[in-house]
Amino acid sequence: MFKLIRILAAGSALAVSRAAELPPPFPLDPAQVQERTCFQTGGAWSGAGNLRSDVAIVYGIDAKLPERIATWRDRGYRIHVMTGVSWGHYQDYLYGRFDGINHEDEAQTDRNGKKISHGGDVYYMCPGTNFGKFLSVGVQRALDAGAEAIHLEEPEFWVRGGYSEGFKREWKAFYHEEWQPPHSSVDAQWRASKLKYFLYGRALQQVFDHVNAFNDRTGKQVRCYVPTHSLLNYAHWKIVSPESSLARLRGCDGYIAQVWTGTSRTPNVYRGVRRERTFETAFLEYGAMQNLVRATGRTVWYLNDPIEDNPDHDWTDYRTNWESTLVASLFQPEVWQFEVAPWPERIFNGKYPANVPAEKRQGIPAPYATELQVVMNALNDLKQPDVDWHGATEGIGVFVSDSLMFQRGDPTPSDGNLSHVYGLALPFLKRGVPIQPVQLENLTVAGALDRFRVLVLSYHGQKPLTPDVHPPLAAWVRAGGTLVVCDDDGDPYNRVRDWWNSNGRQLATPREHLFAELGLNGSATAAKVGFGRVLWLKRNPVDFAKQPKGDAELVAAVKSAAPAAVKWQESNALLLRRGPYLVAAGLDESVAGEARGLTGKFVNLFDPELKVQTSVTLTPGSRHFLLDLERTERKAPRVLASACKTLSEKSADGSVTFTVEGVPNTEAVVLLHCERPPKSVRLANHPLATVTHSSTDRLLWVRFANSATPRELTVEF
Repeated sequence: MFKLIRILAAGSALAVSRAAELPPPFPLDPAQVQERTCFQTGGAWSGAGNLRSDVAIVYGIDAKLPERIATWRDRGYRIHVMTGVSWGHYQDYLYGRFDGINHEDEAQTDRNGKKISHGGDVYYMCPGTNFGKFLSVGVQRALDAGAEAIHLEEPEFWVRGGYSEGFKREWKAFYHEEWQPPHSSVDAQWRASKLKYFLYGRALQQVFDHVNAFNDRTGKQVRCYVPTHSLLNYAHWKIVSPESSLARLRGCDGYIAQVWTGTSRTPNVYRGVRRERTFETAFLEYGAMQNLVRATGRTVWYLNDPIEDNPDHDWTDYRTNWESTLVASLFQPEVWQFEVAPWPERIFNGKYPANVPAEKRQGIPAPYATELQVVMNALNDLKQPDVDWHGATEGIGVFVSDSLMFQRGDPTPSDGNLSHVYGLALPFLKRGVPIQPVQLENLTVAGALDRFRVLVLSYHGQKPLTPDVHPPLAAWVRAGGTLVVCDDDGDPYNRVRDWWNSNGRQLATPREHLFAELGLNGSATAAKVGFGRVLWLKRNPVDFAKQPKGDAELVAAVKSAAPAAVKWQESNALLLRRGPYLVAAGLDESVAGEARGLTGKFVNLFDPELKVQTSVTLTPGSRHFLLDLERTERKAPRVLASACKTLSEKSADGSVTFTVEGVPNTEAVVLLHCERPPKSVRLANHPLATVTHSSTDRLLWVRFANSATPRELTVEF
């Protein structure tokens, strides 16, 4: 959860004074800028926040918002606005100043009567019908200020909540029965979670409708996005959120996938060992978020965070984990829009770790500051049609449902390590198979399963929310797909009141309904269905995570059942080409064999020196974001990579000029293709001494101190 209360307060106070300090604008018309990268900030423009992404997402809907927006727009940024949905500085609503009604009883409350807080009286809300109206009034301030998109962040209801008077009222209105304590039975917990899921969907729909009405009145096209953690993380952290249902709401244009070190370092179990697996967890989290929008026409942006909310780690920890999550995000080639940082001021101005005396805390190391800006600029170039998985088994998926979040509370929570998911996914990912989470709720969308050849399913820890998903799944099997079901029917939540045991159905489990759609009886463990196949492993999927050899058992079973069209390959590395970029990760806890090697001419974008490498070895745990020089266009002098924004402004016989701008007090490096050594290189008409040319590689490195003031960099030949 992003901690922003202190940042917002500081940002509002500085909005007016900072506006007077603005240097000349970067030479861009915001209306002509494509939205590829963005960042979010609670403050007015500042040098430390000057990441030169296409979009600045200005946080908060308070009265100072228009002033903060103006400072960013005047600098050439496109403007979005973000605000919290479940929490924020919403005391006007809480204490009745908005509508004359005190809403303190809508604060999420645990079974001991304690309000669940984000700090002080910033409570997580159980949103009543007036809460959406309150948010709409604040969002109108952003609309009037010219925001091009609204981001409604983190609709979250804690599993441990559900005991407030407001929630009890909503229960009676929704179920037409008296409230039951969620911890009193699995049925009560399930019903409480379904209600929480509904309430935030309702609140968001109110705001979406308000924005759509504004668009209808004005002819504008303001978009609405929901920045949200992944389904896997919310289930792991015991939070309920609308997730996939949002893609079916009117006016929802997509998501920001809030995946970062803080979520992805949550430990899980593999081969009986519980530990952090940041890269693998991030890979699956990003994949789950991509599957929310795949085939729906919605958009997803991927968040990367160079640090994390926990301020007690050092810079080495932040850097290592950021590289892992960044690489994991790049393994989803359909996604090319990125939020490169939340709260850039805390990155470039912060000192860490916070749990040591102040004099021992350190600001961002210069090499890391340069590396970050190189990568942030490279992310603008990831919309690449040339995509190729090198030697990977494709077309393998594992089902997930939003109901993963519904089985996480007392009296019988599902596995605390989420092993019913990770036990089915990690055995493949650790073998270099880029397995993808598949959103069960999206099966009713045409084409949702077209890319898959093998799907793994368990109803342990989750249930299908409607029977409508089973006919398209059965049709996919009959057309040639292989479905592997891992389930012993022992989940206590099979007994909750829902569609499979009501309205004339008397089934013990939702699996029975699926098998009936497939034409299978209850005892068949392997069968052909049309042109496809079903394999039923009567096991609790948690076993595959807990047992030291459980992963091998699962992989062997799936491999034997896979259709001949699947070219099964296992590897101790993942390698993906995206145009001139290579994304690579060496895997630990993987198959035996020598580390994979690459030869050619590469620039490692994680290297602040941007040196040329002729070989790269994918050792276990290594992460690589490489520019393949042999795949770059090299006809005229052009920028290949840079730790600053470089805009080609003009060229003339014998010279080329760029406008450059970056975060002050950081070191810039610009790598250019350059056939011959330059006669001179000038920055703002001053000669530069730190210039290196390689005749062999036809490359030019230019180094200088970054500035938030746009300057001309001229190279003469």
